[in-house]
Amino acid sequence: MVEQKPQGYIANLVRYIRKNLSKGYTEEALKWALLSQGYTRAEFEKAIKIVHADMAKELPPVQEKPVITIETEPPQEVSTSFWQKIKLWFS
Repeated sequence: MVEQKPQGYIANLVRYIRKNLSKGYTEEALKWALLSQGYTRAEFEKAIKIVHADMAKELPPVQEKPVITIETEPPQEVSTSFWQKIKLWFS
């Protein structure tokens, strides 16, 4: 006989996952903890999709990509060392 779960169990699962993700647990750790408590992979996947959708709504909209510019200094005169000058004199 298949066990009937209460109507709001997915909502409770979503709250549990959100709370523990905010505490720093990884999705993988939560998945294995819930699977060991009797939840199915399908239930976890359904709940995690809801969590991802909710988290995506909370993110600020993406703005334009920043433009990266590279500023270089103008080339400077290469000074020759004392030994290089002597080498030039004798060559």
